[in-house]
Amino acid sequence: MSTLNQLKNYAQKLKKDIFVLYLSYKDSRTPLVAKIVAICVVAYAFSPIDLIPDFIPILGYLDDLILVPLGISLALKLIPNEVINENRKKAELLKKNGKPKNWFVGILFISIWILFAVWMGKLLFPLFS
Repeated sequence: MSTLNQLKNYAQKLKKDIFVLYLSYKDSRTPLVAKIVAICVVAYAFSPIDLIPDFIPILGYLDDLILVPLGISLALKLIPNEVINENRKKAELLKKNGKPKNWFVGILFISIWILFAVWMGKLLFPLFS
């Protein structure tokens, strides 16, 4: 199996834990730092829009293969094991209902891309006028 396939498989295994993080950041036994990391990872993972769109060669899959799994892995290390174990059982039920969407983060990413396009336009416009 190639390294890329191994990385994809590892990323898919970690992505299953996104529902565990979703439940864990609401748990009072989760430390504040772990909650902040988990909230950021869950918000990004549940966003309907990626920060780096998939149609951009190589970079488009960077978030799916590296950023999200690293965030999930970090958050899981910060959360106590008993919280994770309890929430794994609850997460199985939650998965059956489907992934919730986080439109706030989606709108944030759209805004970032619009601001980037405007900025690039201001930089490039003087060159062509």
